[in-house]
Amino acid sequence: MTKVTVLVAVYNASTFLKECLDSLLMQTLRDIQIVCVDDCSTDNSLDILRQYAKQDDRIEVIHLDENHGQAYARNEGLKNAKSEFVCMLDSDDTYAPDALELAVKGFEQEGVDAVLFDVSMDYPDHSEIYPLPDFEWLTGENAFRMSLTWQIHGIYMVRTDIHQRFPYDTTCRLYSDDNTTRMHYLHSRRVGRCRGIYHYRQHEASATHQVSVRRFDYLRANESMKSQLLQLNASREILAEYEHHRWLNLVGIYMFYFVHGKKLKEDERRWGLQELHRAWKSFDRSLLDKQTVKKFGYMVMPTWTLFRVEEWLYFTIRGLLGKNY
Repeated sequence: MTKVTVLVAVYNASTFLKECLDSLLMQTLRDIQIVCVDDCSTDNSLDILRQYAKQDDRIEVIHLDENHGQAYARNEGLKNAKSEFVCMLDSDDTYAPDALELAVKGFEQEGVDAVLFDVSMDYPDHSEIYPLPDFEWLTGENAFRMSLTWQIHGIYMVRTDIHQRFPYDTTCRLYSDDNTTRMHYLHSRRVGRCRGIYHYRQHEASATHQVSVRRFDYLRANESMKSQLLQLNASREILAEYEHHRWLNLVGIYMFYFVHGKKLKEDERRWGLQELHRAWKSFDRSLLDKQTVKKFGYMVMPTWTLFRVEEWLYFTIRGLLGKNY
């Protein structure tokens, strides 16, 4: 059995793809399987992948005839994983040469089922290491909780049986990949860490930061996560923590609608408001944090109209006070 499978989803990535693949071929850990899934690229990404596969038989190339999105592509690769552990690498990112070897060593600790990498956020003019709290390992439940507030990130290696039990959530093209990370943490006995570095290239034009109607997909991604927790009979405590997280996101997406709604097309704006209303109705109010819902802007109102009035007042006042959105 191969030690590690690396999943690389590729879509029109020719600019940085060679650098990505080179970082894998230079790993000090040689016992790796590199599964690259071309998601129907329209540039020469597929040609690059096939060229590299001819040079190194550890690289396997899967070509999709239709574009389905990153999560779907990774799942196609996951089906071919023949390893003890799995991790992913975005096609514009790289690993430090010893990253995979250090991650595998992290599993030597008893009960560790997932290992976080150190993450270097690489901007055009500087780099920053993602600030993780100081820990040797966390329980799976603690890792789940800390991931909700981004105290820990979602770039890690995990045991293959856990990953194949919980493949990537394809609910949305954006945002729902966080659900997969959290399910992996929740079902790990322990989550460790290593000093292997994942170099995460930062783009100002990142899709998650654009004014797009797709921002409302975050609501459905959150609902998918809650649905999975319910199906798995998660404890009321875990459900309450996630419902709290979901409520904060609802207010955050309403802020997006308030600030940027006029930049969207009329039908997109109307659909976005419908999504907000639908999500608002889906909450189990009994699970919400009592202290949070006492705060203006986060209060539970008896009707959708009153909730909208509250949000309008809240974000208007914030704007008048000069607070950042």
